[in-house]
Amino acid sequence: MELTADQIDHPYKASGPVTRAEAALYCEKLAKSHYENFLVAGVFCPAPLRQHFYNVYAYCRISDDLGDEIGDTAKSLILLDWWEDELDAMYRGEPRHPVFVALKETVEKFGIPADPFRNLLIAFRQDQTVTRYETYEQLMGYCKNSANPVGRLVLYLCGYSDEQRLALSDETCTALQLANFWQDVTRDLLKDRVYLPLEDLARFNYSVDDLFNRKFTPQFGELMRFEVERTKLLFAAGAKLGELVDRRVRLDVEMFSRGGIEVLRLIEAQNYDVLTNRPSVSKARQFQMLAGRVFAGLFSR
Repeated sequence: MELTADQIDHPYKASGPVTRAEAALYCEKLAKSHYENFLVAGVFCPAPLRQHFYNVYAYCRISDDLGDEIGDTAKSLILLDWWEDELDAMYRGEPRHPVFVALKETVEKFGIPADPFRNLLIAFRQDQTVTRYETYEQLMGYCKNSANPVGRLVLYLCGYSDEQRLALSDETCTALQLANFWQDVTRDLLKDRVYLPLEDLARFNYSVDDLFNRKFTPQFGELMRFEVERTKLLFAAGAKLGELVDRRVRLDVEMFSRGGIEVLRLIEAQNYDVLTNRPSVSKARQFQMLAGRVFAGLFSR
């Protein structure tokens, strides 16, 4: 007998109908407990957008958790199907879960299509069954669903849906996803996931066995240099986005990119050895970057 979502114990089960106010509070609490992982209503976010960022974030956070925190592939796939059923119900005008009760208002206000929400679920399902990527192109296909929808959702919330801004956002979000992969090589190994394309490992004469043994060699250093350099090109390709958004959210958008670029700088600073030391942007460095950007904005007016 197959399990259903109702038979699986997980932290996001809905206990019953909620009011819009209760649903909004649910999303706000969830977002504020995970600020570090998403561009979510920071101090520079315009107040009228703040709740909508909470609502979108709550959807993304739960989607990610259902794919990555359950610890059982079969159960995760069942729960991701359940979550998509809840998404479908919202788009039919019949939201049930608190996240979708809150998100319905956001989707209607900003005219957000279902595709970005659905694409995230495609990526999280893929994580359950795909642990290796043969080519860079295959990895780009994964990023199209796992990273790019997030940037597109942010742009919709800011009132943008044109192809130019969406394309620039895709470049930036793919770059951010890759920077995160290069930062978290060892963390992903613990989940039996390798995001370094296998064709690149072969190109630099480095094996998957060496990777799991965390063997840092000159070949691995050259491999990481190669990945960092082409990720920099993606950041550069998307850099114009900051100039094309409202100044009220420009700082958030630019800081998001700067965080990824800083990760790449740290990887370079430790000679590309991400196997013995995970590069991490300290709180002090984050504040320094933020302060520098704020003062630059003040003096450029």
